[in-house]
Amino acid sequence: MIACPRISVALGVWLWSAISFPLGMSTPVSAAEEPPAATTTDAPYHPLFWDPDSRPQKPTGEVTAVRFLLNGDFPPFSFLDPSGRLVGYDVDLARVLCDELGANCTLQMRPFSELAAALGDKRGDAILAGLAVGPELRDRLDVTDAYLGTPGRFVAAKAETLEATPEGLAGRWISVVSGSAHEAFVLSRFPKVRVAAYPDETSARDALRDGKVSAHFGDAIGLSFWLTGEASRGCCGFAGGPWIEPAVFGEGLRIAVAKSNPRLKRHLDWALRKAATEGKLGELYLRWFPLSYY
Repeated sequence: MIACPRISVALGVWLWSAISFPLGMSTPVSAAEEPPAATTTDAPYHPLFWDPDSRPQKPTGEVTAVRFLLNGDFPPFSFLDPSGRLVGYDVDLARVLCDELGANCTLQMRPFSELAAALGDKRGDAILAGLAVGPELRDRLDVTDAYLGTPGRFVAAKAETLEATPEGLAGRWISVVSGSAHEAFVLSRFPKVRVAAYPDETSARDALRDGKVSAHFGDAIGLSFWLTGEASRGCCGFAGGPWIEPAVFGEGLRIAVAKSNPRLKRHLDWALRKAATEGKLGELYLRWFPLSYY
């Protein structure tokens, strides 16, 4: 049985207790809690980062327990539902990985800013919190293969007919977040567009919704939820395909482990690959990202 998190507030500081679940046990999700159904009639697409025909051998040795560190306020990856249960993509991913490894696992919720320190102090074994890899992270921690990508994408009004190419967008106003990697990408790869830089994602997206610009370019994951949420008012849809530039948008979401624990990294990489080729990661993606951001 899953222990419910005990959350107490003292002087504005959240104190989180560890949550453990037995191997193979799933958390039931009621119909009211499930992500909304996909709004497209196209066949659903989910990314696969490994060769589907590969069957790697399980690393030698055993991993009998994993203490995952995650953040409890990061939907759709990990968050508390109305009943106080921890749910989300990363919660389900941890369960899948532990099932593949045959390991007993615990989930510890901590503020995002404390995750790396907790791993360094050996209060946990792996950070599963939607970490985007960059040079700073690689200097301090080791990481697994990517389990999700972080592409950039254009969105435009549904009534708009445009090609999301440098030629198709030439002369059009494109909203971006000022100082972001997405702004830098548009400026370098789309030299003939007219860039409208806004201070934050909300105002940049609202500019598109309100017809002030022809398109918006930003983080594909966040945009997939904006398009299906109330804020967009059903105005828009993805335009063109995903722009995958690891040097600009990051190397994808990965699990971080201590550099002193290469054995755990090898086992997690194996479990990720096995779960992906068995279709389990695809099922999770379609469950938590009903509007594919690829």
